[in-house]
Amino acid sequence: MGRLRDKTTLITGGESGIGLATARRFVAEGARVFLVGLDEGRLGDAVTELGAVAGYAVADVTDEDAVLAAVDAAVAAFGPLDVVFSNAGISGAVAGIEDYPSETFGRTLAVHVTGAFHVLKHGLPRMHDGGSIVITSSVVGLIGFGGLCGYIAAKHAQVGLMRAIATEVAPRRIRVNTLHPGPTSTAFQDEIEMAATGLSREAAAAAFDELLPLRRHARPEEIADAVVYLASDESAFVTRTTLAVDGGLAG
Repeated sequence: MGRLRDKTTLITGGESGIGLATARRFVAEGARVFLVGLDEGRLGDAVTELGAVAGYAVADVTDEDAVLAAVDAAVAAFGPLDVVFSNAGISGAVAGIEDYPSETFGRTLAVHVTGAFHVLKHGLPRMHDGGSIVITSSVVGLIGFGGLCGYIAAKHAQVGLMRAIATEVAPRRIRVNTLHPGPTSTAFQDEIEMAATGLSREAAAAAFDELLPLRRHARPEEIADAVVYLASDESAFVTRTTLAVDGGLAG
């Protein structure tokens, strides 16, 4: 307990899935958490659950002014940031490139790449030296499959963003890393799997399990454990790293 004691943390996409699981783990480890997301009802429910050490703001990460306002609200509530977890994302379309909607492709890159850029651009000036930034990429940010060109391009691009920013902020001892979850039991993953396979949720999950050496999906809490490691002082010598938590899929 206490691996993040008294640290101020910002989590985008914090109202559900990996983001909410991570918020719970952060609070259990002594952190203050400020959640940013689109669903005000879920954000409010999460803060009610997490207690006085949590707050929230509604913001679309593609809206730079909204991101700036959310970051300022986090600092006003809990003080300068120690950890930024850039986790907001959408799945985009499932289609071959000839049929892939150009508007969806642009929106997918905007959420994952421009959104992370906004969060880092405005989070870093309000961050203590020696802090940690974690960007949620995906196992498909290390490999690729057909039919998901928007999502996969965005997840690869986040790695480039991470490496560039990690180099820039190294003199401040701020570490920047990408996290690459494999299939994880969340509603977000369910939607991707069902769209990709045309199967029911259970059948689609079983088909994806067959791709993994460990033959199962991760629990959101298992991904959250990896975020805690990257956020904590235990990873003080870890930066510009792609951490795969993927059941062996990328290996």
